[in-house]
Amino acid sequence: MSLSRNSSEFTRCADCNIRYRAVCSTCDSDELSKLEDIKYYRTYDPGQPIMFEGDEMHFVASVVTGAATLSRTLPDGRVQMVGLMLPSDFIGSPGRNTVGFDVTAIQKVTLCCFRRKPFEALVAVTPHIGQRLLEMTLDELDVAREWMMLLGRKTAREKITFLLALIARRTADLHMKEVSDGLEFEMPMSREAMSNYLGLTIETVSRQMTALRKDGLITLTGTRSIKIPDMARLKAETGDEEIAGKF
Repeated sequence: MSLSRNSSEFTRCADCNIRYRAVCSTCDSDELSKLEDIKYYRTYDPGQPIMFEGDEMHFVASVVTGAATLSRTLPDGRVQMVGLMLPSDFIGSPGRNTVGFDVTAIQKVTLCCFRRKPFEALVAVTPHIGQRLLEMTLDELDVAREWMMLLGRKTAREKITFLLALIARRTADLHMKEVSDGLEFEMPMSREAMSNYLGLTIETVSRQMTALRKDGLITLTGTRSIKIPDMARLKAETGDEEIAGKF
């Protein structure tokens, strides 16, 4: 893990690539200045733990680049992935002393971090940050509820196309683009991580990805790069086009 505060990696909030989706998205210039004073960066390599469930929560953070997973280890040693953290997502829960889940980098991750206590103090006097945190929490709750239905009721093909539609939407939003035909993005997860997240075997994920490619729903360019030739067709495969279009 590397840590940066005043190096060339430091980015002004106004110039940050997640500025318009992160917890600071509704802040005015004075509020951004206050955030500048308490933020620092940390970088984690793929596979490196960021937080452990049950540990004291020393900091909260926004994902700037890369991706991380939220997971919980069951008593018998099995690991269940319960969340995927992408750029602009917020890690940690202000007001809570301990970490709720294991957080692990699955790509090289850069975090914009805030010590928990100073951040909580800032939230108390900065309504824009508190309001944005509430909005993000409610959005996360909506996604979690839809994900429960997805895991319990959808076929393997529907699960995978839903995940692809979700990541395509997030990629487009991050770059302030429309979700349109020909959208290309880097899949942040390995086949193994996808199987863990979706409750499928690696073999099933591989078969379904191959089938989607053969059916012309996706184009695979390189190891992780995915292109969606026809977004409407992909959403239709999710089994619930209206829901898939929200994320």
